[in-house]
Amino acid sequence: MKSPSDFFRRASAIAAGACALALCVFPAQGAERHPDPDAQQLFIGENIAVAQTAYGKVRGFVLRDIFCFRGIPYGADTGGENRFMPPRPPEAWEGVRPAVAYGASAPQSYYDRRPESYSMFVDHWNYDLMGEDCLRLNVWTPALDDGKRRPVLVWLHGGGFARGNGIEQDSYDGENIARYGDIVFCSVNHRLNAFGFSDFASVGGEKYRRSGNVGMLDIVAALQWVHDNIANFGGDPTNVTIMGQSGGASKVCLLAAMPAAKGLFHKAVALSGDATRANDAVYAERLGETILREAGLDASRIDELQRMPWEAYMELAERARQRMADEEPGYRAGFAPVADDIDIPEGTFYTGRNLATGSDVPMLLCSTYHEWNPDRDNPELEATTLDGVVRHLQPQYGDRTRRIVEAYAAAFPDRRPIEIWALIVSNRQGTIRTANAKCSQRSPVYVGWFGWESPLFDGRHRAFHCIDISFWLLNTDRMLTHTGGGKAPRTLSKKMADALLHFMRTGDPNCKALPAWPRYTPERGELMILDTHCRRADDPDRSARAAFTD
Repeated sequence: MKSPSDFFRRASAIAAGACALALCVFPAQGAERHPDPDAQQLFIGENIAVAQTAYGKVRGFVLRDIFCFRGIPYGADTGGENRFMPPRPPEAWEGVRPAVAYGASAPQSYYDRRPESYSMFVDHWNYDLMGEDCLRLNVWTPALDDGKRRPVLVWLHGGGFARGNGIEQDSYDGENIARYGDIVFCSVNHRLNAFGFSDFASVGGEKYRRSGNVGMLDIVAALQWVHDNIANFGGDPTNVTIMGQSGGASKVCLLAAMPAAKGLFHKAVALSGDATRANDAVYAERLGETILREAGLDASRIDELQRMPWEAYMELAERARQRMADEEPGYRAGFAPVADDIDIPEGTFYTGRNLATGSDVPMLLCSTYHEWNPDRDNPELEATTLDGVVRHLQPQYGDRTRRIVEAYAAAFPDRRPIEIWALIVSNRQGTIRTANAKCSQRSPVYVGWFGWESPLFDGRHRAFHCIDISFWLLNTDRMLTHTGGGKAPRTLSKKMADALLHFMRTGDPNCKALPAWPRYTPERGELMILDTHCRRADDPDRSARAAFTD
């Protein structure tokens, strides 16, 4: 195969389609193929990385042999009359549109980005533009229009339903997994918080009946764009896997229950997040009514909310949310997808009346040992005792606290009290609840538990929330502030990436890199522990989890 520099010396003389074709031969998954570090790494020009979409052509660039497209519109601007409305297609454009910078993040409040913030050091959040013209996606692919139909991975970002974007962390970058696995990787921005989930069905009439779920409908629109356009980027629209972490994992579970998403994806991966039902519609509608009341408007003037600057609406909606929280202390809901029984079904997903409502596709769920490690930023807690754990958790678990702590200590006798604390607050109840519900369908379910611990901050971060993302996507050397980098995380990362890629292709994560990964059943709770020494286990925390409900 010709080197990129040899090939692009001739680029000005050949058409964009021939450009793509010249780079179409790639080794099998897992081969160590890297561009020559002494050769030119970045290529961009009139006939380089040009792709056709249903709305017009886009021009990206080639970086280290991977074609990159950033900020491609999959929907129209969501401001003004489009606010609170289901997504609309973007307007077509003439000529070739640059797709070289990431699109705007949906309106939201930023994470702590101060220079003194350790969270900023660890995650170094990537944000630039912010606004309502946020329905954009990014594509990484090994080739264009080369006749190959590659599996497609669509990444859904975390941040709950309130924050985030498709390239929020460096872990989300698709270059390495696209190259290693010969796949197409996409990441998506969509509406969040009050812009994605303000439910005005009870006060706005027919026009607003779907307003409570437009943030999820955005993702459905992105998947429709993938279905309609990804073949032009070397992808296979009949083999699409959706994957997300934290809030992104909840989005995966919701999409698997939504009728509108059926047929747009074929496998699902949910990391450190879950969902078996959506927000209560009565609460969501009352929150919408509270927003209107806080604005001093009656139902006849609801359209005025569409004409407010987005900053003003975000502030108004947050005041209304806080008012409801004050009126109903202990009830946590806020702005999130709604069980309206139109776009998202009522009741428990995947079971009973919802058994055939959504997508019956293979699902892989994985969580980390120490999602919410209590001494991450509090080294003084490292030496706590089991009695200390009981005291700290008493306000949360009440009379059950000591029973829960003792149950986890018995199930994990080799763990120190601070680790027991982390296991308790990071318990797998939601993951298991979702896995059990999904088992009502015919497609297989697989469960993982990630236990590799970060050596940073004197080892206190452990297997924390978000650390596993860079392992799945082969970015452990890119996300150094999570992993420390080097051979140890890289070795596990390749095993996990192999399992993910095999799951994408076959619906089964079993591969040569790992021991046999059994299909999950509620009876045995089979799972794969992902650590320096990967191994299968049968529900090792079942007796401990039982203490929450006994």
